[in-house]
Amino acid sequence: MTCRLMVITFAVLYAVAISLFLVGTFDWFELQTGPLAGLLLIPLGLPWSLIEAPDAIRLPLGIGAPFLNLVILWVACRLIRKRNL
Repeated sequence: MTCRLMVITFAVLYAVAISLFLVGTFDWFELQTGPLAGLLLIPLGLPWSLIEAPDAIRLPLGIGAPFLNLVILWVACRLIRKRNL
């Protein structure tokens, strides 16, 4: 139950961070755009967001790193649940 709650909480935080990034980047709702739009994605994507990458793949890496952590967390929870049964 605790593991499932962690996965759901992380997924909700990731969805909020992605939506704030999109709103801040593409000027939706006539809000001011700025370079801090993806700031919430950085801590969710650690340690993958610290990888030095070329500019061409920095944006997809920054958006995909929290998703990779979500998948790792989900797989780990599935393995723990399967082991406990």
